[in-house]
Order: sequence, then structure tokens, then C-alpha cells
Amino acid sequence: MSSTELPSLLTATASPKTSAVRVAPGERLRSVRLPGITLSVRSRPPAREGLPPALYVHGLGGSSQNWSALMLLLDGLVDSEALDLPGFGDSPPPDDGNYSVTGHARAVIRYLDSAGRGPVHLFGNSLGGAIATRVAALRPDLVRTLTLVSPALPELRVQRTAVPTAMLALPGMSALFTRFTKGWTAEQRVRGVTALCYGDPGRVTDEGFRNAVEEMERRLQLPYMWDALTRSARGLVDAYTLGGQHSLWRQAERVLAPTLLVYGRRDQLVGYRMAQRAARSFRDSRLVSLPDAGHVAMMEYPEAVAAAFRELLADAGRARSGVEAMPVGSEPGGSEPGSVDVSGEGGSVSGGGSVGADEGDSVAEGPPKGLPGVGS
Repeated sequence: MSSTELPSLLTATASPKTSAVRVAPGERLRSVRLPGITLSVRSRPPAREGLPPALYVHGLGGSSQNWSALMLLLDGLVDSEALDLPGFGDSPPPDDGNYSVTGHARAVIRYLDSAGRGPVHLFGNSLGGAIATRVAALRPDLVRTLTLVSPALPELRVQRTAVPTAMLALPGMSALFTRFTKGWTAEQRVRGVTALCYGDPGRVTDEGFRNAVEEMERRLQLPYMWDALTRSARGLVDAYTLGGQHSLWRQAERVLAPTLLVYGRRDQLVGYRMAQRAARSFRDSRLVSLPDAGHVAMMEYPEAVAAAFRELLADAGRARSGVEAMPVGSEPGGSEPGSVDVSGEGGSVSGGGSVGADEGDSVAEGPPKGLPGVGS
């Protein structure tokens, strides 16, 4: 190990005393032990028996809390669970220190196999989108539908605003960044993250900001935080360089599940120009464009994402029934071929078109609020 890198195996076994992870009202948080990994799983008790299962995968630097707002809106439609990837949220690092996209995908597959919940409606944001794409390509039996919010698929021309995040993958960069930001408060860090990830940071409520600061303070106490972040960033960059059958774009072409693609036009981390390529790559896809959203549309405009997912389910249901499905946003007057522009807090459609061993339970009551664990 280079002397410029943060230690991983040593810190992975550390058990720091930190504050408890926030559990939104109506949610439960439990720990699931599997060979080589321990995963924290956030869930909402299903509104009724027999609902199809859904699994949510967060992005780089994020956590299962990123999905709380969307999970609440999909109550009564799916039986929701969200993972904290190894080394993030409340999940400890993996025993083998593997933070590659394949390593994270293996953790998702291992959980689904052990829980017997597949096939699921699989959701992924950013890095989680790349992971979910790989899972859907390698294990189609585990995925009913695929919903990707700003998926981190390979770009040849990375946006300038995304360069600092990509640079975390460079050896020694995490140590340099840690020294450079040593004097930053948790509030400063959260403002920086929200400015990067949100189309309009002003949408974050005061309570949401306080919750995010609290989560940031908790994470900063974890000795493996930077190691998990930098190694996962490096794993994503490595995945971008793979060719042949291991290419994420090639694997996107292999996905059989109906796929919903959600892109924000103000995204500073994943270029909106990649939306059309993604819509062409996934064989059974529909593309939703959110004009005012940034990188985490499920947190900024959860109502719009929930509405698009409901239409995905309706279309998939009609297709299974042998009835021709109406494309998402098929009303005339779309602003761009192959996409649906959705604007407004309520998620109104303004244009259209389409392109083809659990333990440690805790429960809280009341509506979920907050912005903890925003990631890329």
C-alpha cells in the first residue's frame, strides 16, 4: 500500500463510537450478515401483503437515506428496501476491501439471493445506476424492471464540474483533499455537496439541511470514510475503461428488463448529453427529462420520479397482458424526440415521446425529511 493512501484493512475492522443513523418515520433499519459483508438495509413495512419487492441502490458518497422520499411515495405499490453499500451509510467495509463496481454488484446479488426477494424492481442512482446495470445484465432473473436516475455510465468527455470527483480515484488524492479541507465544518461540506448535486440547492429545507449536517458529522467520525469513497471512485473509473463484454455500455445492451431512465438537465456530474445514448442502448427503455433537476432527481423531484415509475409499471403490465403499451408521456408536443420533459414540483408532464440473519431493528414514526447522504 502506498504511504500516500489511507489505510483500509486496518480501519475496516475499527468500531468507532458514532451517533446513531437517522431512521425516517415509518422506516426500519436492520443489519444483514452475509459471507464477507455486512449490509445495513432500510425498509418500509409494506402497505399490504403480496406487493412486488423493490430494491434501491445509492450513489458514491450516498446512503440508503437518499431514497426515503421516493420510498414513501411508492408505498402501496411496491415493498421497498434500500441498501447501504459496503463502506457507506451504516454498512461496514467489505472484508476483502473490494470497492469495484463488480464488487458492489456482487454485494447486491448476494443480498437478493440470500433474501429470496428476486425478481425486484431495481433502482440505482449514479454509481448505483452503474451497479444496477451490471446486476440486471448478469442476473436478469433478479430484475423485473430497472429504474436509473443519472446513471454513471462511461463518458469520453467528462464535464468540468465532475472532474474533482473523478480525481478522488487518483492515488494520494484523498489524503491531499483531507489535508486541504481539514478546517472545513460539516456545514461547509454539506453546502458544497448540495451545490454540486442539486439543480437548485434552495429546495433543501432547513430541517433537511440540519439532518444532512448531522449525518456528515457522523460520517466524519468513521475512520474508513475516505477509503471507501476513494476506492469506490477508483472502481468506477476502472469500470469506465473496460471494453468488450465487461463494458457497461455493452452490458446495458444486454439488459432485458423494461428500463426507466431519469436525467436532470442541470446535472453537474453526469452529462445530460448521455441520456440519448442510454435510451438507445437499453433495448426496452423510456427516457424522462427533468429540466430543473440536478444529479439526485429522486430527492429533488420525488413526485415526478414516482409518477414516471408508475407509468413504467402500467406499460409493463399492459405489455404482459398482450396489449400495446402507450409510451410514457405520449401526448403530442414534446420538446425533444425520445424524451419526456417533466417540470414542476408535482411532476406534471409538459411534453412527450418515448424511446424504445437480520438483527438490530429500529423503527421511527412521522414523515421523512432531510438530505443526509447525498452522493454521486
